[in-house]
Amino acid sequence: QVQLVESGGGLVQAGGSLRLSCAASGRTFSSYAMGWFRQAPGKEREFVAGISWSGDRAYYTDSVKGRFTISRDNAKSTVYLQMNSLKPEDTAVYYCAADEGTYPNPHPDEYDYWGQGTQVTVSS
Repeated sequence: QVQLVESGGGLVQAGGSLRLSCAASGRTFSSYAMGWFRQAPGKEREFVAGISWSGDRAYYTDSVKGRFTISRDNAKSTVYLQMNSLKPEDTAVYYCAADEGTYPNPHPDEYDYWGQGTQVTVSS
C-alpha cells in the first residue's frame, strides 16, 4: 500500500505560480512512476505530467509544456509539480498518483494509488 497526500494548492491570479507537493508513505516510493492529473468540474480526469521512477524522464500534456515542471526527491518520498504562468483554464482539482510501472502512463486507469486531491484556482 502507498498513501499519497497532496498539498500546495490555492487561489492565484493568472500569470502566477504554485508548487504542488505529494508526499508518499508506505511501500518504497522509488519503485513507482508518478503522475499528476487534474479534473475540472464537469470534465474527465486528465493527465498533466508524469515522471519515471528514477526521475530521468518526464512527460507533459501539450497544454502545460514550458509552464509546468514535474520533479521528485526519492530520499524524501515526494513528487512536485511546479506550475508557472498559470491560466484560468488550469483551474481544477489536482491529484497525484502512483504507477507500479517504470514509466508513467497517461491513462488514469493504469495507476494503483491516488491522493485525495488539492484545489487550484486561477483567477483572471
